[in-house]
Formats: sequence, structure tokens, C-alpha cells
Amino acid sequence: MSSTDARLNADMLGILKNTIEADIESGMYHGARVIVARDGVIGFDETLGMAEQATGRVLKHDDIFRVLSLTKAFTNALVYQALGEGKLALHTRVVDIIPEFFGTDRFRANRKDRINLSHLLTHRSGMPSTPEPLPNAQLGNLADVIAAICSIDVVAEPGSVLNYSPAINHALMGEMVRRVYGAESFRDLVEEHLFTPLGMSDTRFGPKKEWADRVVPLKALIPDGGWLSPKDIEDLNDVVDENAEMPWVGSVTTAADVFAFAEMIRNTGLHDGQQIIASAILDVATTLQTGDMPNDLYAMMARARGWEEPPGNFGLGFSLSGTGTHASFFGPFTSPRTHGNYGAGSTLFWIDPVSGITFVCLTTGVMEESENVVRFQKLSTIVAASAG
Repeated sequence: MSSTDARLNADMLGILKNTIEADIESGMYHGARVIVARDGVIGFDETLGMAEQATGRVLKHDDIFRVLSLTKAFTNALVYQALGEGKLALHTRVVDIIPEFFGTDRFRANRKDRINLSHLLTHRSGMPSTPEPLPNAQLGNLADVIAAICSIDVVAEPGSVLNYSPAINHALMGEMVRRVYGAESFRDLVEEHLFTPLGMSDTRFGPKKEWADRVVPLKALIPDGGWLSPKDIEDLNDVVDENAEMPWVGSVTTAADVFAFAEMIRNTGLHDGQQIIASAILDVATTLQTGDMPNDLYAMMARARGWEEPPGNFGLGFSLSGTGTHASFFGPFTSPRTHGNYGAGSTLFWIDPVSGITFVCLTTGVMEESENVVRFQKLSTIVAASAG
């Protein structure tokens, strides 16, 4: 489905569809739910392939995805709101809000008291890059996760390295916003402050039981022995349940709801006349904050593939396109301040403030991460080219 009112090149959108269909046919991944818009007008809205290859379940337009680390965008949005309301500041230390984070041994934890909110948002906290602060069966309980994190030592000087944090930073930020707002649960807070105002009725931290027939199962298409194992991914089918509260990886949503969120960001925080996030906050959040620091995780992947090592290119929570010819999710042909978020091997959205393009792509079949970079760079380049 497409619209000529979107000022997007129809031939390039045809190439986008053909490319995704060819990828699916080759077994690279199993299905894709894709939206491309320009200045808010949707020009490409397609549902392709399978939701679950093993059972032959066809992907549907309103299917619900476990979007993995794309979840972080929603947690970031709550942080932006707290910043705009003066409840938090970039220099707010974790221990100012979660005093037990310091730990019980002052000799082992003598750098933890310097970790602040800006470190968390830019992945420069110096905390370990573990995706599992607790065994999988306990990850859904945010209070237990926070207690476990409080006993973990810092491994690098806060602010000195950029090492992508799969879990710890956003668990801490979720708990920080919960406490400063005095909410009983992080889930209730994000529902009230973000999902309801944006009309994201199919988005939640943990899927409702009645959504079971619409939820797409996670299926790992990655080999054993990598940074993440197939079990790490597929266990989340059970962990991310109705009661799970995981600010780093635990949301479920649809492509339409991700598009509504992304359009609010593109419109500098406005939605239907309501200022969801202050435009001044978003302006800084979408500006490069990490200089030329490399992202240790993706630099390691680049070295393994023989690629040029990329800079980390983080704003405050947002990944940015930046400049250069290195391999990247958003590709080298989006504008430098193109910003968005992505989830391991499967999901992505970005907004290009120069072309006005919004791109949402949720896929089934979780790919190995360096192959995922190649896939999304290819698709992002085709989308960027559709602007003419």
C-alpha cells in the first residue's frame, strides 16, 4: 500500500519491497512490517512474509512484536519528560535517587557514586555490558533487577568509555523515573505519560494475555558462540510476559504505534497539540554528545568483519547517523542528525530531519547483529534514496 502524496519515489519504494521479499525468500529473515513516510504522509505501508515460519503463520498488519532494545526509546522518552519538568538533571547521580546503588562496600564501589544520568543516556556509565543482571527467570521483576545491579561493581571510569549497555543503564533509568514521579510501577508511569497520550493502544511493557494470538514469537537465526546466543533471545518469549517490567528490552508494540511515537519525535515533541516532550530537550537529545568515541561493542563487531571501526554517534539516548563511510544501521546517505533506535537483530526506526522521512521496520527472525547492520544499512539506503 502506498500514497503518491508522500513525495517519495515510487520506483525506489518498489525496489524496497522487492529487496525485502528477496531477503525473506533467501531465509535471511522471515517477515517484515514496514512503514515509510515523508513529512508525516505515509508512502509505503507493507506487511510481508511470515510471523512464524515453523507454523506457517502469515504476518498480519496489526501483529504485535517484542521489539527488544527499541524499548529503550520509550524509557528515554520518560527521562526526557522528567528532565523537562525539573525532576531530574543530566548531572543527577544514580545514588541521589537510588542510594542503595552505591553498594555496601565503599572500597569496591568508590566510582559508582560518580555515575550520573548523562552517563546512562550516552552508554558511558562504566558498568558491565551484561544483558542479564539476573537469571532469565527473574529478569521480569524490576525491583529484583535493581537490587542485583546495586551489588555489581563498576568496571571503567564513568564517562571514559562508550560501551553499549544492553540492560543495566535503562533498568536504572526506569527505576529513577519511577521514584522521582512517585509511581507504584514503571509500567503504569509509561502508560500514563506516553502510551495513552500518543494513542499507542497496542503498546505495553509485557503483552496482555488477550493479545496472545497477535504476538509474534522471537525466533533466533544466529549461531551459538556469539555475543548473544539463540537461547538468550528465545527465552524472552517467556520472560517478557504480562507481568514483566523491563525498561531496557520488555516492551511489545506494533509498527503503527512505533510510527506514532516516531512522528511525535519528528514533530519536536508535539502530538495533537499536546507537548509530550519539550522541544529543547529533543534538540539536545538528537545532537551528538559522544564526539569521536567508539562504541566498544560495535567496534568489536567491525574488527571481526574487517570493517572500518565506527564512532559511537550517540545523542542523549538516540543513536545518530553521523558522518563517514563506516557500516551503520541508518547508512551513510541519511543526514548526520538522523536519529532513532533499534533492537537486536530485528527492529529499527529512524527520523531524518532534513528529508523529513520516517522509517519503521519491525522484522521476524532475529539476525546475527553484524548481518543485521548490513541488512538495515541496505534498506535504509534505499529509503533515503526514495526522497529523490
